[in-house]
Amino acid sequence: MAKRPELILVLTTFPGSEQAWEAASLLLEKKLAACCTLLEGTSIYIWQGKKCQDREVVLLIKTRAELYPQLEKKIKEIHPYEVPEIIALPVLLASPAYSNWIKDVTSD
Repeated sequence: MAKRPELILVLTTFPGSEQAWEAASLLLEKKLAACCTLLEGTSIYIWQGKKCQDREVVLLIKTRAELYPQLEKKIKEIHPYEVPEIIALPVLLASPAYSNWIKDVTSD
């Protein structure tokens, strides 16, 4: 049986850098994330049957897998989108020092 990853990378998008920055700050404050990276870009997607294109900010959230339920709940509470993107990817390998740092920063 595969072992559940200890660390995850969570992706979500926001319509602007100010909203993404505020979300990142809150997640760090609540110890739901060790680090958040903001990447600006353009998203092309289908929404309600129509092709759309918008500038968005991707928020990459580095955290512990066990925090995902709380993290997802908090993102849904603060997110302006009706259906926010919240995707968690397992971190299969990471340096021990980096892994320990994430664990330390997100622990009480």
